[in-house]
Amino acid sequence: MTLLIVILILLVVVVGGGAGLFIAPYNSFVKLRNTIQESWRQVDVELNRRYELIPNLVETVRAGAAHERNTLEEVTRLRNQAVQLAAGSHGGPDGQRDQVESQLTGAVHNLIAQVESYPQLRSNENFLELQRELASTEDRIASGRRYYNANVRAYNTKIESFPSNMVANMFHFEKAGYFQVDDPAVRTAPNVSFGEISQRPAQSQPGGQGQIGQGDQTPAPGYQVQQPDSAAAPEIQQPATEANPFPKNQQGGLFGN
Repeated sequence: MTLLIVILILLVVVVGGGAGLFIAPYNSFVKLRNTIQESWRQVDVELNRRYELIPNLVETVRAGAAHERNTLEEVTRLRNQAVQLAAGSHGGPDGQRDQVESQLTGAVHNLIAQVESYPQLRSNENFLELQRELASTEDRIASGRRYYNANVRAYNTKIESFPSNMVANMFHFEKAGYFQVDDPAVRTAPNVSFGEISQRPAQSQPGGQGQIGQGDQTPAPGYQVQQPDSAAAPEIQQPATEANPFPKNQQGGLFGN
């Protein structure tokens, strides 16, 4: 009787452990999958918001910068193509849509940069408001993309890890796709050159003897430059003291008499 009880307890432990080995990963996969879908919906909302703003931007620019016809046509073409791909998507990104969205981002940035040279647009409240809204929308798209890709990375890592990969294979959990960005302006890190700093000409610093470097001698308003008299003896400058931190001839030039 005691042996039977022990065997039953072992069976319960084995069955419970085996069930837990599959139930916990399965529930985790379901949770991650739902999180990915929700995070993508947030990105999709911001993408559709951009689709709505672009036609207004194009019309505003066309009224003030008709010479940018080619750029406007390119933005309009990419926007329409992105809308068509969004309508045919199945709740997530794909390679073709990623490429078009990246090209659309670059085209909008290029349009904004080109029309900056038109004063009538820079003073147009409509254009400025659209520019602010587009910039804010782009920021939210970038933030949503990072959140979505982080969830995809956690989900895909779990699919490849043991023993959760057995559950993934058994219940057909497949890897999710990332929302990639191919815009060089977004992906390229800022280029900082320290050579430019090291090659700058040294500037004269005011020393302890109170001499001012020989630079641009253009007189300030209200002052006249006095030419030195070669025959006159040089003026002996008094050293700086704690009560008088600047020599006499610098006090007049810096602060006035």
